[in-house]
Amino acid sequence: MRSCVVTHEKLPKQELVRIVRTPDCGVIVDVTGKANGRGAYLKKDISVIEKAYNSKVLDKILEVGVPNSVYVELKELCK
Repeated sequence: MRSCVVTHEKLPKQELVRIVRTPDCGVIVDVTGKANGRGAYLKKDISVIEKAYNSKVLDKILEVGVPNSVYVELKELCK
């Protein structure tokens, strides 16, 4: 069980998507769940992703600016 950083719900990993700050300070969507780096989980729900974008919660947790392309990729995963 992991917690969504927006809703704070505890959910199985299959219902969440992991976003990772890589060691070189890049940000990627980790579809395997095994990428190296600091990670945060979001529920696979478009409304949750939009809340994360508006509140900049990933920027705060990962301590780096998250590019808009990451949010676009997250929305594609939810469809």
